[in-house]
Amino acid sequence: MRHNPARRAALLDGAIEVLAREGARGLTFRSVDTEAQVPHGTASNYFANRDDLLIQVGHRCYERLEPEQDVVAAALEGPRDRGRVTELMRDIVERLSEFRSGYLALLELRLEATRRPELRRLLTERIRADVEANIDFHDRAGLPGDATTVVVLYLALNWLVLERLTLPGVFPERPGEDLIAAVVERLLPDPARESDV
Repeated sequence: MRHNPARRAALLDGAIEVLAREGARGLTFRSVDTEAQVPHGTASNYFANRDDLLIQVGHRCYERLEPEQDVVAAALEGPRDRGRVTELMRDIVERLSEFRSGYLALLELRLEATRRPELRRLLTERIRADVEANIDFHDRAGLPGDATTVVVLYLALNWLVLERLTLPGVFPERPGEDLIAAVVERLLPDPARESDV
């Protein structure tokens, strides 16, 4: 197997684009070579087989979705209230939406994972680790809510991104920002109301 990191990244990025555009059935070594604009046969020098390619694409999607350290540091600044949670959730939805092909490729990988145990194992471990990291960040940052709050936000906002990227006409009268605020407001009680009780 070849070990040129830049070429491997270009092939994986090409595979992400193919998955997002054509689905798993369209993902072939030839289609990846074409998308990455490399000579035919290049992808087969970097990936042992299709399963290896799918697993590596999964890793690459998550690598590209990881926020930069300055983004994480900025998230720790400011008040620790419901408004801050709403702002952070808007940032996450925007980041996921901006990497449209990566998010759609991950959806294709999830479907493939129902038939490929190794891929299912990778995605299960990775998503579980991400959720646990989000819970840990939420706790360390001193944001309102608990682990269940983080899990429900994860579930709700992932579906919001899915609708936004695949069927944007489902909720045309409700901008995503309004829906994000509504989810956070329903999950986190208003501290002013709690003090009145």
